Amino acid sequence: MKNVHVSKHPLVMDKIARLRDRKTSVVDFRRLMGELSMFLAHDAFLHAKVKSVKVRTPIGTARAMRLSHDIVFVAILRAGLGMVDGLIKLHPEARLAHIGIYRDEETLKPVKYYVRLPENVTDSLVVIADPMLATGGSAVEAVEIMKSRGAKNICFICMIAAREGLKRLAAAHPEMPIYVGTVDEKLNGNGYIVPGLGDAGDRMFGTD
Repeated sequence: MKNVHVSKHPLVMDKIARLRDRKTSVVDFRRLMGELSMFLAHDAFLHAKVKSVKVRTPIGTARAMRLSHDIVFVAILRAGLGMVDGLIKLHPEARLAHIGIYRDEETLKPVKYYVRLPENVTDSLVVIADPMLATGGSAVEAVEIMKSRGAKNICFICMIAAREGLKRLAAAHPEMPIYVGTVDEKLNGNGYIVPGLGDAGDRMFGTD
């Protein structure tokens, strides 16, 4: 899977270990999600386009590089909301989008219920964020939604991916870079990542 990039950063590994721990409090879980999102998005920004500009400093004029297109962060509801805080801290000027998709508990297929996007994302770098990539159904659907709205530069970030879901997403969108904190081996009968970290949304909102 040439388009998959698994982080080897020591701080990423440490934060994932803390997120997995069932003793981690809601407050710490939220904080860690935000911090981890910043590391994952940092790698995704390697695909951002830049242009040469001249900047006047207090002493003279400097040649510098600035972003040549805007950034759109797309949170897959609801767990993806936990990644927004860290993403916005990394790039406060970004526009935000939300896609609501839930997984049918019987069929394990994605069900879309909400889409709210900025206008004109054709020339934007679109970063789709979801903490967990389990079956891959929701992620594949979210990417297809963004493509249908004209997005051409898309990448996907997640904290933990099941190998099955990762293969599905990489095969469905082979041109799209995927940035993952770590990869777990399997899913259980209910479609949850094993060992994973439980339900990210429940742990973040304190509803587990």
